Amino acid sequence: MAMDFSAAFERVAAKVSPAVVSITASSGPSPQQQQQQMSQNDLFRRFFGDQFGGLGGQPRPQIQFGSGVIVSDEGYILTNNHVVEDATELRVQMSNNATFPARLIGRDPDTDVAVIQLQWEDGKKPDLSPAKLGDLTSVKPGQWVLAIGSPFNLSQTVTAGIVSSISRGTAQRDPMGGGLVQRGITNYDNFIQTDAAINPGNSGGPLVNLRGEVIGINTAIFSRSGGSVGIGFAIPINLARHIMDSLITTGKVARGGFLGVSTQVLDREMSASLGFK
Repeated sequence: MAMDFSAAFERVAAKVSPAVVSITASSGPSPQQQQQQMSQNDLFRRFFGDQFGGLGGQPRPQIQFGSGVIVSDEGYILTNNHVVEDATELRVQMSNNATFPARLIGRDPDTDVAVIQLQWEDGKKPDLSPAKLGDLTSVKPGQWVLAIGSPFNLSQTVTAGIVSSISRGTAQRDPMGGGLVQRGITNYDNFIQTDAAINPGNSGGPLVNLRGEVIGINTAIFSRSGGSVGIGFAIPINLARHIMDSLITTGKVARGGFLGVSTQVLDREMSASLGFK
């Protein structure tokens, strides 16, 4: 039984890993801004000498690492908004270590979902193995899941755990009291909670069931140390798929009205003061 159980994990990892990519998002000045900065430095040197040539020095680009999952033969990749939101250049490393540039299709900060697309030269399309998307209605607490991604930039890392909870919000009670709650991870907190190890760099990678179906996009952890303590969160695939389809079709997410109401925990003191049982 143990060997059969291990073989199930192996089959899922082998099936899904080719669709999982590592994303490098570089943010910083564009080539035009760099040229403008160089011209400005030359101007300082001309008037003030070489010792002042570094005034207004060129900022160094910032690098953000994350994960993603290929979901279509056209090269569309699901990932997190916070991985790509400030990027001026995107590069994607495949499971076979081939690298490609990518372009941003759209992003949605409210749900932390983003879509990018692989770019390749004419006639040089790579062989893609898109992952199969599952359905949240089949997800239940206690089910085994795998998280695949690039924690700490270690690509193709597979971890196992179970679904700890579904429809999980992450807003917390205000530590200063008063019955208020702190804002959650996103404006639409409705996560799959898992104890599969998720670490920095896993963001945007898939959470998959034992059928090899993507049921969530890993997005955040609760941790005081910065590493996994067994409390991770994934965006449900039904929500991620809806956002993805909208971003691909229109480049944005259309939403209806927004009701200006917030919620708070109804604790014993609050219920007593309001006369609720």
